[in-house]
Amino acid sequence: MTAALVQLTAAQAGARVRARELDPRELFEAYRQRAATDELNAFTWVAEAPAAAGPSPADAPLGGVPVAVKDLFCTEGVPSQAGSRILEGYRPPYSATVVERLTRAGAPLLGKTNQDEFAMGSSTENSGFGPARNPWDRARVPGGSSGGSAAAVAAGLAPWAIGTDTGGSIRQPAALCGVVGFKPTYGACSRYGMIAFASSLDQAGPLTRDVTDAALLFGQMVGRDPRDSTSLKFPEPVRLPHADSLRGFRLGIPEELTGTEGGVEPGVRDAFDRSLELAEKLGAAIEPCRLPHAPHALSAYYLIAPAEASANLARFDGVRYGLRVDGEADLLTMYSRTRAAGFGLEVKRRIMLGTYALSSGYYEAYYGTAQKVRTRIAQDLHAVFERFDLIATPTSPWTAFELGAKLGDPLQMYLNDFCTVPMSLAGIPAISIPCGLSDGLPVGFQLAGPAFSENRLFEAAFALERAIGYDGSPARG
Repeated sequence: MTAALVQLTAAQAGARVRARELDPRELFEAYRQRAATDELNAFTWVAEAPAAAGPSPADAPLGGVPVAVKDLFCTEGVPSQAGSRILEGYRPPYSATVVERLTRAGAPLLGKTNQDEFAMGSSTENSGFGPARNPWDRARVPGGSSGGSAAAVAAGLAPWAIGTDTGGSIRQPAALCGVVGFKPTYGACSRYGMIAFASSLDQAGPLTRDVTDAALLFGQMVGRDPRDSTSLKFPEPVRLPHADSLRGFRLGIPEELTGTEGGVEPGVRDAFDRSLELAEKLGAAIEPCRLPHAPHALSAYYLIAPAEASANLARFDGVRYGLRVDGEADLLTMYSRTRAAGFGLEVKRRIMLGTYALSSGYYEAYYGTAQKVRTRIAQDLHAVFERFDLIATPTSPWTAFELGAKLGDPLQMYLNDFCTVPMSLAGIPAISIPCGLSDGLPVGFQLAGPAFSENRLFEAAFALERAIGYDGSPARG
């Protein structure tokens, strides 16, 4: 019975609970047992029982379907460690707004998922609790930073999950694990209770088996939150997609993000091109377009994000919570020893980069210039969306790589986000759907649109998903 239950999509399982055909406790226990025997290191904590909160699952929008939550979200009384030893065992006295909203909508917390420390990474190898593994090949990475969430959904350890996306941290692991990953418009979901990496970029979003599940989960995450001044009222109800064609859609294909400049592997490009052919058969008008400043997005991102991280991570000093390494009678020594012991190498690298970029005499040359490039990228995208409804690119230039293959080369690791970073800098929504395999590993197809075009994105992704007919079952059992 357990195997049959976990083959249901979240929407299907929720519908059966609401129809009184499935006991939500049985559903939760089926997933809890699978998560508790996790061999991918996808989870850092697994619940013993569903928390009693919100309406009866049969009356709730999400139907009692349990959700896995990235370790970056605060969850009351539950370890919330951001993948870092400096917060090991930290149990906050409150929950993030999006977690509260999902719980009230009938999605009990299944567990907390592994991630790159403070969301800094593209492979989940930077976790303080060991790397997560890709269910398609356990010698390979699941992507990052939301790699634990992606791996859990792909392996059938969770029906759906939430993660965070700062420069591609939902979309890229979704692509590498063969699931759907959605980054909303900046401000669509509250950041309250998300442990901050880069405040002008961080955004919560779903990782799911299909586009319908992504829309369903996202619809319960959105909305203005008085506790987050950057959150916005979503302008329209989030609709479940039902399109069977792409007639009326104009798709732009940015040359800068689909060719050799981004190092796109031949197998990835082939899968992408096959999906474009399907989109055209579905009625989409497809033309090339230009994003002239997109090749500079990574350089801008790796100045802006570390600069914001440098400020946000200053709070982790051993004084109020988390790890503390005694510094004898010297407070500064205590700060230094705590941060040296608690932070991993990638976090230290980015703090140093960000602090340098913000330092006197260098601020305008580095951080200021990066912000100007960010503005140019946003302007390029705005101009493209005057001609096109959406743009399409590969999600990641390559498929999942072997564990350890890029840890010693930060630049190669950062290039994982070549196709995803421009959308993050512009604050626009983007979705990654599986579009086939390359050498037996999943490939992601990314669609992006103007701010608050989520419903259009879901419709287009849903129609294309059905035409592709991707079957991710080899990753689940």
